[in-house]
Amino acid sequence: MKFANFVAAGLAAFASVAATGAVIAQEWPSRPIRIIVPFPAGGSVDALGRVFAGLLQERLKVSVVVDNRGGAGGNVGANLVAKSPADGYTFLLNTNGQAISPAIYKSLPYDSDKELAPVSALVTTSTVIVVNKDLPAKNFQEFVALAKSKPGKLNYGSTGVGNALHLTMELVMKETGISMQMVPFGGDAPLFNAMIGGEIQAALVPTTTAKGHVVGNAIRAIAMTTSQRVPSWPDTPTIAEQGLPGFGVTGWVGLFAPSATPRDIVERVAKEAKAIVAMPEMLKALDALTLDPLASTPAEFLEMYRADRVKFQKIIKDANIALQD
Repeated sequence: MKFANFVAAGLAAFASVAATGAVIAQEWPSRPIRIIVPFPAGGSVDALGRVFAGLLQERLKVSVVVDNRGGAGGNVGANLVAKSPADGYTFLLNTNGQAISPAIYKSLPYDSDKELAPVSALVTTSTVIVVNKDLPAKNFQEFVALAKSKPGKLNYGSTGVGNALHLTMELVMKETGISMQMVPFGGDAPLFNAMIGGEIQAALVPTTTAKGHVVGNAIRAIAMTTSQRVPSWPDTPTIAEQGLPGFGVTGWVGLFAPSATPRDIVERVAKEAKAIVAMPEMLKALDALTLDPLASTPAEFLEMYRADRVKFQKIIKDANIALQD
C-alpha cells in the first residue's frame, strides 16, 4: 500500500470510530445503566450508590441499577468495569482505594491509568482516631505521649493491610515518631468489639461506622485526620490542631468509566452528579452517612486521583509495607 493510501485509510478508520462514538453519545441513554460497587451490599459505599442510582434514574428516565461485585480490595469490580464496553452503560463507584491498588499490589488484572477514566468525585470521606474508653489518653497529644512511653506496646486495629485506613495510620506514626503493633480484622464490627473489650487500644476508622459507638460512649474519639473539623463531628479536633500543623488526609468516593467512553457521556454524567449531590434527598442521606458532597469535573477528579497515587505510594515505600499478591 502506498503511503498516501495508508494515511487515507487510517483517517477513514478514525473518522468511522469518531462517528460511532458520536452516535452512541447522541442516543445515550436508551437502556439500563449499571453502577458497579466493588464491595458487598450493606456498607456505606453501597448505601451511597443506591441513593445516587435512584436519583440518577429519575433524572435520566432509564433504569439505573447497583451491582455489588466485592473482592480483592475492590479490584474485582474495578477489573469488570475496565473490561466492559465503553458505551456509557457501566460505571464504577469506588473509594480512594482505587488510587492505592496500583501501588500496593504486585500486579493487577487491569491498567488503572489506561483502562479507567475518572468521571466525578461524589463525596469526601473522613476518618477518626478512636481509643478504648479506659485508655488514659483524653486527646491526641496525650495519646502520642502514652505511645512514646510504651514503644511498640500499644495495639491498633486495622481492617486490611494496605488500605487507606492502614496507610493513614502509618503516616500518623511516621509524623509523630510513635510505634504500635497492627492487629488485622475482617471488618469494622469485630474491630470495634475488640476495642470495647480492651484487646486493642486504638484504631483509625471511618466516621460513618464509628459514630454510633462514640455517641454511645463505648469508645472515645480523639482526633480527626482531615485538615479541618468535620461539620457532623464539631467537638472532635483534628490532628493538625493537636500538634501536627498541616496534617490532613481526606478520602473520597467517586465514579469511573471505561477509558474509551465517549467524552460527551462522561461530561454529561459529571454534570448530573454535580446536580444530584446538591439535592435535598442526597444531602439528607449524606448527613446520615457522615459524608460531605464533593462534585467535580472529570479533570478535577483526575487531579485528585493522581495526587493520591503519589501520596500513598510514598507512604507504602516509607513504611516498607510488603506488596500484596
